[in-house]
Amino acid sequence: MGSGRLNAYNLGVPNYWLSNFVSILTQVLAMAIFARAILSWIPAMPPDHPIARFLSDITEPVLMPFRRVIPMVGMMDLSPLVAMLVLNFAGQMLANSLRGAGF
Repeated sequence: MGSGRLNAYNLGVPNYWLSNFVSILTQVLAMAIFARAILSWIPAMPPDHPIARFLSDITEPVLMPFRRVIPMVGMMDLSPLVAMLVLNFAGQMLANSLRGAGF
């Protein structure tokens, strides 16, 4: 602590806490996007079902920017796939940057 460098460890917070939080958050969001994509293929699941609404509320803010940019391919919406890839990549990059920065 005498080095004068202020980081999460000096503040009493473990170095890995924030990076683990970011990693877990992006993984949970990617799983929610995957679950929503799978549920969209089940014809018996109405869109107003509580689970479908919950997943839609969580994932729509992430998916909407991708839907604006990525056109549909026939009847398939590829935005969930691209969003999951971007989330995984960005989450890993941010978590690694936080670990490397001492946070």
